[in-house]
Amino acid sequence: MMQANKPENFTQNVTDALAQPDLKMIIRRTTDKAEAKRADAIANFPEFEKARTQGQKVKDHTIKHMDHYLAEFEKNAKAQGTIVHWASTAEEASKIVLDICREHKAKKVTRSKSMLGEEIGLTHAFDNSDMERIETDLAEHIIQLAGDPPSHIIWPAMHRSREDVVKLFREFHTDPTYSEEITDLVRSARRDLRNKFLTSDIGISGSNFLLADSGSTCTVTNEGNAELTITPPKVHIVTAGIEKLVPSMAHAIPLLRLLTRSATGADITQYITFHNGPKRKNDADGPEECHIVLVDNGRTKMLAEGMEEMLRCIRCGACMNHCVVYKHIGGHAYGSVYPGPMGSVLTPHLQSLEVANKQTHACTMNGRCEDVCPVNIPLPKLLRSLRAQSWQKKYEPLTNRSVVKLFGVLAKRPQLFQLFSSCSLIFMKAFSRNGWIKYMPFTSGWTRNRDLLEPETTTFMHQYKKMKKSKSDGA
Repeated sequence: MMQANKPENFTQNVTDALAQPDLKMIIRRTTDKAEAKRADAIANFPEFEKARTQGQKVKDHTIKHMDHYLAEFEKNAKAQGTIVHWASTAEEASKIVLDICREHKAKKVTRSKSMLGEEIGLTHAFDNSDMERIETDLAEHIIQLAGDPPSHIIWPAMHRSREDVVKLFREFHTDPTYSEEITDLVRSARRDLRNKFLTSDIGISGSNFLLADSGSTCTVTNEGNAELTITPPKVHIVTAGIEKLVPSMAHAIPLLRLLTRSATGADITQYITFHNGPKRKNDADGPEECHIVLVDNGRTKMLAEGMEEMLRCIRCGACMNHCVVYKHIGGHAYGSVYPGPMGSVLTPHLQSLEVANKQTHACTMNGRCEDVCPVNIPLPKLLRSLRAQSWQKKYEPLTNRSVVKLFGVLAKRPQLFQLFSSCSLIFMKAFSRNGWIKYMPFTSGWTRNRDLLEPETTTFMHQYKKMKKSKSDGA
């Protein structure tokens, strides 16, 4: 069983991740494939930039008028027969869900993969209750058996190899397979879980979009697992962040076109379902009772603090699939529900900047995350803003602050800066071997995992002056 990392231990988490020789290979196997499939999907979608701009406008408009659309959604959801709950915090949301389950004396609860569910701590809440939690998503089932938190928002078991899965199924399944073939592994899971799906008391799902004009919820899955939480159980509970709102189905469509292509590189996913409350009198199936828990948990705070652009996020995972940092350290190193660039922005608001300030530095600022974001979230800009706040509040380590202050002193004194640069070159040259520096004092954070290139023999300013003089003499 893997212990969930904490964001405040980010430095140690990264060290541990880099010490796992197979982790990077396993991660890149999936992310590189996802990156290539997305590129193909976008290349075959000439209207992508238009849809992207449209999607951004839809989200910005909804966020700007959040209070209006929340009231409209609540009114129309209630008209459908749905019971609407409001939760300010993760703890409150989790309590509401558990109270509903206990009210119905539930013994078995099926759950569809939902990052919001992870955010509010539902998995842990059920594990500490007398109710059995049954994951309908295969990857979530795998990490449940392993005791792992998700490592990616689309592929939560990305960090697990096929051999790992075989071992888990042999240990925990009543009718395990000894084959490593994917079809056999799926059959083993189906044999173990199907009867539980059909006999569960309550189903819990998330929602990709909330439609204000109808009070409907929309789920997007690749396995149809959300439907397993709706049709068999008598009670269906939806947990959703308030930022999932859109005015209508017409506004959800461009976002759906962006979501599937950005997440898995597919033109369309297998299952896009709109739910409209409990079953009616003449309906063949569906839940007898439906609840929606609308969760704030720091979202209005983000709106108030000028981070509303992050509320556009549609949870596609494209930013982490293209992030060079994520590809090296994986999702668990971030120590939070949301890893990668989007997590580095979200976590300081979901927990605190003091706790998660190190995540804001887990970025090279190469801008790839912003380039691939389907709703144009300026992630590097938001990260710079959080870094500035962290500096102002003195959350940065004293050593970092001292180095920056020293640089400020040198930068204001050109001659002293040039002298320091010249001395630095001499110092670095002393540790150079065959064009590379494998070790140098005060740089262990870098040289522990990679080599430094040997510096030039002279500083940039010296070379610039020499070039300028040469041009002057030539003229």
